Amino acid sequence: MRLFAALLLAGALAAAFAETGQKKEFSPIQKKWWAFQPVKATPGATIDSLLLAKMAEKGVTPNPKADKVTLLRRATLVLTGLPPTPEQTQAFLNDSAPNAFEKVIDQLLASPQYGERWARHWLDLARYADSEGFKSDETRPNVWRYRDYVIKSFNADKPYDRFVKEQIAGDELYPNDLDAKVAVGFNRHFPDESNAANIRQRRQELLFDITDVTGSVFMGLTYGCAKCHDHKFDPILHKDYYRLQAFYANTVIDDERILMPGPELDAYKAQKAEWESKTAAIRAEMQTLLEGPRKRKFDDRLSRFPEEIQETIMMDPAKRSPLQWHMFVKAKAQVTFSDAECAASLKGAESKRFAELKKDLAGFDTIKPAEPPMAQSLSDLTTGAPKTHVLKGGSYEAPMDEVAPGFLSILDPSDADVSHGRRTALANWLGSPTNPLTARVMVNRVWHHHFGRGIAGSPSDFGLMGERPTNMPLLDTLTANFVANGWSLKKLHKQIMLSDAWQASSAHNAASAAKDPENKLNWKYPRHRLEGEAVRDSMLAVAGRLNTKMYGTPVFPPLPAGVVTRGGWKKEENQSDSDRRSVYVFVRRNTRYPMFEAFDMPDTHESCARRNMTINPAQSLELMNSRLVSDWSRSFAARVRNDGGQSVDGMLDRAFKLAFQRTPTEAERASARDFLARQQKLAGGEDQAWADLCQTLFSTNEFLYVN
Repeated sequence: MRLFAALLLAGALAAAFAETGQKKEFSPIQKKWWAFQPVKATPGATIDSLLLAKMAEKGVTPNPKADKVTLLRRATLVLTGLPPTPEQTQAFLNDSAPNAFEKVIDQLLASPQYGERWARHWLDLARYADSEGFKSDETRPNVWRYRDYVIKSFNADKPYDRFVKEQIAGDELYPNDLDAKVAVGFNRHFPDESNAANIRQRRQELLFDITDVTGSVFMGLTYGCAKCHDHKFDPILHKDYYRLQAFYANTVIDDERILMPGPELDAYKAQKAEWESKTAAIRAEMQTLLEGPRKRKFDDRLSRFPEEIQETIMMDPAKRSPLQWHMFVKAKAQVTFSDAECAASLKGAESKRFAELKKDLAGFDTIKPAEPPMAQSLSDLTTGAPKTHVLKGGSYEAPMDEVAPGFLSILDPSDADVSHGRRTALANWLGSPTNPLTARVMVNRVWHHHFGRGIAGSPSDFGLMGERPTNMPLLDTLTANFVANGWSLKKLHKQIMLSDAWQASSAHNAASAAKDPENKLNWKYPRHRLEGEAVRDSMLAVAGRLNTKMYGTPVFPPLPAGVVTRGGWKKEENQSDSDRRSVYVFVRRNTRYPMFEAFDMPDTHESCARRNMTINPAQSLELMNSRLVSDWSRSFAARVRNDGGQSVDGMLDRAFKLAFQRTPTEAERASARDFLARQQKLAGGEDQAWADLCQTLFSTNEFLYVN
């Protein structure tokens, strides 16, 4: 029935899109579509009053409130991705004040682990990875600074409108803010075949990626269809796709953006100038020796490019058009070779002389400045923006009408004012409180990560083929409050978590389930499994192994035997570094970390709005057979048994409190004692029996799910 209705709608929209002269007319359905209407709050309404009104219409009864331990565990896992400690649990159970849970929320939101947890959700959207992708999958050495920027932004409760603007045009809007320079790396996260010979095609593919991700992440719209034709369902014109793309027409990769405040940068430049002056003669002779090898490498590499790119590289710079400058900048890295690469070709006397000069140059290392911190980001060329054309069928070889930067025609058909910068115009439009999409989309994403499903069930598709909001007044009221509260995510979290709906039990109610089997009315709190990163972090925390060090270069925890990675996988010399939080684990696009992959880690070549939550044999095998899980289980067991003189029941209580924040039932105690007795004989000792028991606790649904 839904497919039939969709086909009828497609036909109606296709007819509505018939041209009247040169103008496209939107259908009444499109003009009235909920996502494009101004946000309209319901005065005096609360989350619960709006939900209860919908439940009353369907005759559904909401579940009662969950018990305190369940609430604490739910809150801690949702906000920090870690289970509560025994101390946190006892403190909450002992607190009988009416605002006891509110205090817990405030403490969790103030913890640094909050930013680490919620940054992971945003990094999925940003298609963040530490490598390029494609065949070579080279490492991006400084891209991790963007990950740190996101963590810091969430912890600081940076207003979301500012957060958006920084990632689109932070370098233009806030030129003296180093974090804003890093933030622009949002659109640097495209997968990239950096050695591609067809530069025109490569540039166009990267522009497609940026345009699509901007549309889906910030506007909740699937733009991709419109690269070839008017969108079949949504009011996104073919030309609108390229109007949006035109904001990025002058953008190029900038992987050496120096992150130093003014005075430090001036001092660095002065010191570097001194070093260059004193080493000029040495370096000049070294370059003379390298001229031959460099020329041979250049000629060989140049021949790989299409003729038009070869001409662009070799032509007089003053004669290059803006598009040719973009081609040149993209090709330059492929025809630029390091001294070390060229020196490898030297032989005989030249090789010997180069080695002598290199040693002489090293004598000046005491005055050579250290390499400054750098971000991998984007910037605009000063040579001017190439023209943007509507492309027939999305082919860069078939340009049609030229277009200027602009927004969705259904919202604003005029050209954008780009006098202060192209990306600045886009950033200000996206971050405007009158934009009907940006705040709505983010509010829905936050709801999704709290409940496992958004108010609109397709978080990056607010179009006609996406899922409509189950409670439009609720989405709009939350959105209006979000903007009124300064775009504060922490205030939004708190508003949601203090509601009866969020605090409801997850118990099954047959009568309510019969009327609302998918729980779209939120009559119960939906159980949902933790992501692989949170599973790993929770195990490390309970085992007493979690290294809470924040920020910095990514880490490389051990890989299972036999796993091969193109691009390499460094082994951590310090075991403690391997036990850092999962958000700091190196993300290699073509080799996802095995535990994360088993638990549905998304493909980082694309933006991911909602992860799959499958149940598959690989997860059980990972929990049962992984050497790492066994190792963490032994640490967990040692933590349980670290106090001498405890009884078996006392140790069982401690194990359950660490894993589940509760004591075992009598039936569970009896079962655990029997298990220990059997395993002592089978596994050959008490230590291994306890480790096996702890591994069993790690593998339970109670540990792996948010209840």
